[in-house]
Amino acid sequence: MRVLTRPILEINLDNLLDNYRMLADLAKPAVPAAVVKDDAYGLGAEIVAESLYQKAGCRTFFVAHALEGQKFAGETPEAQIYVLQGIGEDSLPYFRKIPQLLPVICCPEMLGFWQKCGIADRQPAIQIETGLNRLGFREDELAAMSPAERQSFGLVMSHLACGDEKDHFMNAHQIENFERLKQTYFPSLKASLSASDGVFLGDAFHQDMVRLGAAMYGINTAPYRQNQMKNVVTVKAPVLQIARLPKGDFVGYSATYRASSDRRIAIVSIGYGDGLPRSLSNVGKVMFDCGGKLYEARIIGRVSMDNTICDVTNVPDLKVGDMAYLTADFYTPDDVARDAGTIAYELISRLGKNTRFDRRYIG
Repeated sequence: MRVLTRPILEINLDNLLDNYRMLADLAKPAVPAAVVKDDAYGLGAEIVAESLYQKAGCRTFFVAHALEGQKFAGETPEAQIYVLQGIGEDSLPYFRKIPQLLPVICCPEMLGFWQKCGIADRQPAIQIETGLNRLGFREDELAAMSPAERQSFGLVMSHLACGDEKDHFMNAHQIENFERLKQTYFPSLKASLSASDGVFLGDAFHQDMVRLGAAMYGINTAPYRQNQMKNVVTVKAPVLQIARLPKGDFVGYSATYRASSDRRIAIVSIGYGDGLPRSLSNVGKVMFDCGGKLYEARIIGRVSMDNTICDVTNVPDLKVGDMAYLTADFYTPDDVARDAGTIAYELISRLGKNTRFDRRYIG
């Protein structure tokens, strides 16, 4: 009998590359850029970026901070790496050292800092506000810019607020604003409006570049249609112990579950310390593959830091060492996130960055 103790995180790079290629085909002729911020949503930016660069021909990447971009710049020497949070004193050394890094300038103060830096060998991007009311120049700030300042940029971009809702009024509102502002202030500049969700909204939203993030990692960014993406993330954890739970006994911290009949339970080696949401307590589930047949086991009691308890009364032939699937092709991160009351973006980011996993790459 094989006994393991650590949870396992499997990242299917083959599926990730297939997702990237499919999204790129949908968005043609727009340039497909890969968003690898937050350590590629926790899945390993250096490995993900190098795979996209070597195997899919990706030459444009987006990160949140310059610190993230410098980690894989050496493995992607011909790529441009846009930095969404822009440039500041804390990131200036990275921009001076790595010519591939291009800041996304979001306000007049940041533009002034960039100009003072005197980095003359590249053109940054400019972020403009079109309705999300997050980062970006407002129209009065664009109007106050000099012609020379407007011509100093290499890309104009914005971000959709409701791209995951096909018929939401904000999509029409934002594309109208974006095209008007672009034509008024940056008529000859390349443009990017959409992240993954905008790819499914049609040609007008693709502009010259699309920023492929969550969908590339298998997340359903267009929930109004069946998910076309392949699953990238599988999380499984070993059963440490199987025990009887007599009728009337309680389970876990705070005794939030009481057995209404004699049950059989399995203690699985994963908890909120590994990034599993505690909100799955008494509402989530795990899956077991027994002889090629899938069995569902409900999570009972509180998810604790290192362990999760589930009801395996109806799971036959289960043994210590068998694997419980927390996410898989048949129970995707979107499914888990729904049960946990969160979004798959947060889920895989939290799971992926945890150092306790036995991390394995496929492809």
